[in-house]
Amino acid sequence: MSTASARPFLLSVAVAALGLAGAAQAQDAASVATATADTGADAAPEAGLQDIVVTAERRSENLQRVPLSVSVVGGAQFRDLQSGGEDLLALSGRVPGLYAETTTGRIFPRFYIRGLGNIDFYLGASQPVSIIQDDVVLEHVVLKSNPVFDVAQVEVLRGPQGSLFGRNTTAGIIKFDTLRPTQTLQGRALATYGSFNTVTLDAGIGGPLIEDKLAIRVSGLYQHRDDWVDNIYSGPSADGTVTPKKDTMNGFDERDARVQLLFTPTDSFSILGSVHARDYSGTSTLFRRGTIVKGSNSVANVDRGTVALDEGRDNPQAYKTYGGSLNMRMDFGPAALTWITAYETTSGYSRGDTDGGAATNFPVGGIPNGYGQSQGQVRDLDQYTQEIRLASTDGGRFKWQFGGMYFDSRDTTDFYQRAFLIGANPNNWVRLHNVNTSYAAFGQLSYELIDGLTLTAGGRETKDTKTTRLLKTANSVANVSTYRGRTFVRLSDTQPSWDLSALYQITPDLSVYARVARGFRGPTIQGRSAVFNADFTTADSETILSWEAGFKSVLFDNRLRLNATAFTYTVDDIQLNGNDSNGNGVLFNANKAKAYGMEASAELRPVRNLSLTAGLSLLHTEIRDRNVYAQVCALNGVVVCTVQDPTIRVNGNVFAQIDGNPLPNAPRYNIDFTARYDLPLAGGAGLFVATDWNMQGYTNLVLYKTPEFTAKNNFEGGAKLGYTTPDGNYEIALFARNITNEKNLKGVIENYMASVVNDPRILGVSLGVKLR
Repeated sequence: MSTASARPFLLSVAVAALGLAGAAQAQDAASVATATADTGADAAPEAGLQDIVVTAERRSENLQRVPLSVSVVGGAQFRDLQSGGEDLLALSGRVPGLYAETTTGRIFPRFYIRGLGNIDFYLGASQPVSIIQDDVVLEHVVLKSNPVFDVAQVEVLRGPQGSLFGRNTTAGIIKFDTLRPTQTLQGRALATYGSFNTVTLDAGIGGPLIEDKLAIRVSGLYQHRDDWVDNIYSGPSADGTVTPKKDTMNGFDERDARVQLLFTPTDSFSILGSVHARDYSGTSTLFRRGTIVKGSNSVANVDRGTVALDEGRDNPQAYKTYGGSLNMRMDFGPAALTWITAYETTSGYSRGDTDGGAATNFPVGGIPNGYGQSQGQVRDLDQYTQEIRLASTDGGRFKWQFGGMYFDSRDTTDFYQRAFLIGANPNNWVRLHNVNTSYAAFGQLSYELIDGLTLTAGGRETKDTKTTRLLKTANSVANVSTYRGRTFVRLSDTQPSWDLSALYQITPDLSVYARVARGFRGPTIQGRSAVFNADFTTADSETILSWEAGFKSVLFDNRLRLNATAFTYTVDDIQLNGNDSNGNGVLFNANKAKAYGMEASAELRPVRNLSLTAGLSLLHTEIRDRNVYAQVCALNGVVVCTVQDPTIRVNGNVFAQIDGNPLPNAPRYNIDFTARYDLPLAGGAGLFVATDWNMQGYTNLVLYKTPEFTAKNNFEGGAKLGYTTPDGNYEIALFARNITNEKNLKGVIENYMASVVNDPRILGVSLGVKLR
């Protein structure tokens, strides 16, 4: 869809949404609504909707006054989603337009907003969704997996956010804000116990050390699950004879801690210091070879409790991460200066049986018996960031902010293949050194031109540079290197990002807005291919131009909040990632991708003590390039799936033309729904019942079209039944995650028709405590 043809679509969706708002406003408005407070033990709802304050534009603002498409997940809601031991992927589908998945375990989440993401499993992969934790960008994929705990709020900003948040935000950002130190003693904790001996403890406590001068908050997260998957393989392997083992995989241990100190020597100066540590061990993603049957995407017959892996040594992974930041703010009266300096470091490894098991156990027609395992290891990664920002502080018509950003990330990463891991060839591995630096200057101006009409303009100039150096090649079995590719690659680009928006407040309860934005994702390098003696692959910068328009409303005498947005975008030189015959990621640029869609969210209090929320996203994406092809599901020249695109054969390999195909992992629709009802008891105590549901529309999991590598109408639900004490400080509840035990296809290894499926049903009990 061209920009011109998209504008009628934007208008029609906006008009339809306004019609929905008008219909809703005409309904009976006689009852009083309720709202749920975000506390350690969920509080019973209070009357009326509460204002939602966001920092999407680096200043605190009412959600309804921000000219962006933003969704918010409260801290208590986020903790409920993770009550069964889930990680950040629990956010997937819980707000319109957001999808997340992994094929590398808990240390490598991949996020998608409005269909834009990156399916690459390379440890150095860049993503167009940026993760911000406590105002610090986390760029490397392992850092993006840092657990979120003792959290106050999660904000999802859709569309390019380059002006204020920099490059690699072409899709949007996910922003996590944790609870900060206070000058009164406050604490909260949520402990859960469930199936598979799953334990979660998310807690934080803090208060003043020196009254009005120094405050502290200590937070922690502990998650554990026993190994519960059996390896039923019995027979020969490259590691020797393998015998069946019970309860040998898919457990994890997550231990995290954070300490924050807030120093306020004067009313105008503050320093917030934070240090954190992570110690994680678990299981990398389990692939089940041959569980996808040609012609079908059904995984109904997959036994989630078993695998048949002849290699991988139980697929272990482990990482340790440490970091800290200083956030200093000086208020000069009309303006305030903020300086944030941060450092993150991590190291660890992940090993897996990458073909999903032995062919003798999971036969795939045309695929010979063989063994495959690999390991990626970050020996050392250091990320250093500096940001300085000067912003106006008065609440007048004119607001402004200007600043600069420096980013530096360096890592040494090893990739191992089977010959090394089984001891057949100790030199069958590569070592890469990656450096990514970025400099930027940015600014934003906002002016209320007339009463209710605010215009905003922002801009940023960024220089982004990446280098990859091959420190060691992968020698052959004869202990001789056959690598003939490059040993050093440097890519650099300087690009502008900008946005223009207008928001008009028609009434105190209804606003409309429009926004156009440009962003870019920096050039990137895929160096892992050297482990197969193949040259690096690279991709140049991609740029996006996005248009959106929408409305934000509060109706029914403050009992319904209804927001909706329609959008269209074009990504030029879009970075895509396919796989070669070794399953190795291959980077390339396509000419462009186009998309259009809409998002809507509603929060309703129809009667006292009943709270309802709903979200909807609709999306159409399309790759536009008649000259771009992707390698398909083939091994040794044999195609094992049903390719529905035109194909060509080059040097024995089969490629599909992907022009016109949807972007991978871009659901056509997503629906989310929550409900909570509170039943007051005598003396102030209460009972409550809550539920949440998510449904995902047709999703193509790879670049080319097949009936096998798709998900359609996946859904999951959760439920909670609990009791709160009269003082509201304690809550005990029963909960269920994936309550109907749905079995959903989440990922694939194409060459081996291997599936990745979701976790089974988790049943458990929770205890929430609040100290105030």
